[in-house]
Amino acid sequence: MLMRTDPFRELDRLTQQVFGTPGTWSRPTAMPMDAYRAGEEFVVCFDLPGVTPDAIELDVERNVLTVKAERRPVTDDNVEMQVSERPLGVFSRQLFLGDTLDTDRIKANYDSGVLTLRIPIAEKAKPRKIEIGSADTGRKEIDA
Repeated sequence: MLMRTDPFRELDRLTQQVFGTPGTWSRPTAMPMDAYRAGEEFVVCFDLPGVTPDAIELDVERNVLTVKAERRPVTDDNVEMQVSERPLGVFSRQLFLGDTLDTDRIKANYDSGVLTLRIPIAEKAKPRKIEIGSADTGRKEIDA
């Protein structure tokens, strides 16, 4: 369903988790996600706390889904920042979707800081019955 094709990015991520880099030991990844299959659809959830819905972009090109979100700083001139630990700026993540997903019918919902994508399983990937014809016994259906 979901293909990982960048081993170096995964190696960097794992290295940071195990060893950390100065200044990032307590900082979580910018766009953590969960992905799972639920019946006839594939569900992907991204944590995007503090991001407004108008600051999220979703693009699909062929089988590559790109999620881009921007967490903007407080813009009030009367604010004097005392502590700033939350990462700001633009975050993006790309997912390589398998051919078994129907990228033309993706549904997106954003609620309580969680972006949820529901991607239907393509008809060609669902199990189907195939008729077998025979001259002497007639037709019989079997599961494919």
